[in-house]
Amino acid sequence: MQNLLNKIKEDKRIKKGYLVGFIVLSISCFITLYANRNLKMQNDGVIHTNQVISSLEALISEIKDAETGIRGYLVNRDSSFLQPYIGSKKNADSISRNIKNLIKGDRAQEQTLSEINDIMNEKYATLDETIRYFLSNFKTTDETVYIQQVKGKRKMDELRKKILSMQSYETEGLKERNGKLVQNYTALNIIIISTLLIAVLILVVGFVAHTRENKARRDAERKIKNYQEELKTKIQDLSAANKELIKMKGLEKFAATGRIARTIAHEVRNPLTNINLAAEQLKSGLKGNYSETDFLFEMINRNSSRINQLISDLLNSTKFSELHIEKISVNDLLDEALMQAKDRIALTNTEVIKKYSTDICEISVDKERLKMALLNLIINALEAIDNKPDGQLTLETKGEDGKCKIVISDNGTGMDGEAIGRLFEPYFTNKPKGNGLGLTNTQNIILNHKGDIAVESKKGLGTTFIITLDFAA
Repeated sequence: MQNLLNKIKEDKRIKKGYLVGFIVLSISCFITLYANRNLKMQNDGVIHTNQVISSLEALISEIKDAETGIRGYLVNRDSSFLQPYIGSKKNADSISRNIKNLIKGDRAQEQTLSEINDIMNEKYATLDETIRYFLSNFKTTDETVYIQQVKGKRKMDELRKKILSMQSYETEGLKERNGKLVQNYTALNIIIISTLLIAVLILVVGFVAHTRENKARRDAERKIKNYQEELKTKIQDLSAANKELIKMKGLEKFAATGRIARTIAHEVRNPLTNINLAAEQLKSGLKGNYSETDFLFEMINRNSSRINQLISDLLNSTKFSELHIEKISVNDLLDEALMQAKDRIALTNTEVIKKYSTDICEISVDKERLKMALLNLIINALEAIDNKPDGQLTLETKGEDGKCKIVISDNGTGMDGEAIGRLFEPYFTNKPKGNGLGLTNTQNIILNHKGDIAVESKKGLGTTFIITLDFAA
């Protein structure tokens, strides 16, 4: 009888242990859901802040380009310099409206933006007045034009100060959100580790119960299985949160690269314009036939044009552009990209393997831009194969987790960890004749479609690019 009573007490302790474990797991589940919700909120806040900062950069860049164009026109008297100025006011107003929508509800930022709009209107009025006076004065500059330029510079300084104020405000908010993201990430890790410890403890209790009674063992195994499923779900949630965090950091890095590119472009193009103008003045001041001097002037112009083109390529590869969306089969799009690369495929004797899924739906994309991105990856794969006798290019499409995935693989030279880490950086390339902007532009196109691009590679074994896009609605 005493043994029976002891057994009943032991069973009750086991049941209480399972009950406590279940309660703790349930609490950790709710905490995980709460942390994930906060993580998403902070992620949305980071994206919003980057959009505001990028729009402010675009606004000041638009006004700078207009001012630079007018300055070149006044000095060179060539109407082609006015191209950046034409339509600049309309573009600046459009960007300002977009910023206003982004900061809606923030009174301090709205007030600063209102002041920026007033200064911007005065700036454009000054530019307009400068052009009208220059034309009415038979395209000659005098003290009035100089005064207008000084006035315009003051307005530009005021604009920079106001925009810097708004950017600083947004940057402080970004720092705060990043701090909260790190806190949420740490909290999730603590929850997972705690849950693992609880699961191990429950497993030990179940094993002890198994040695005492077969029925208790079966009950313990059933409960442990349920707890393991909950733990697996939490680990999957954490993995998804980690992927989202990595993607968000990639977007932030890309946005930062774009801001740096625009700053560099502005700082290079201004002195470049002065160099071109100075070269033209020197050339026009020389008399007679100087073949050696002409060669040097031609060298200056050629290299100046090359620098300007490099800057344009960098800007195009790091800024989002307007998409012309249409529905198309992802398989047909891959086939069109392959058709454009058929000559290269034939020259390298590469075997093309298609693993197309036939039951996935269409995607809504800018056909030509996405085709360009796919073609870049195909050409990179062919160059990595480099006439390898058993070279293979594998193209795969599939639906996974409600997304459309495009997988482009080769068995070429592959890459080491350092190269993978810098793969999408502008001007980073291992090719003797490459400019290092192809994959940067490809990433830009994918991100512009709200997609994702990942790479897997091993030195000597080949490379795989994985593109993830939304299906057409």
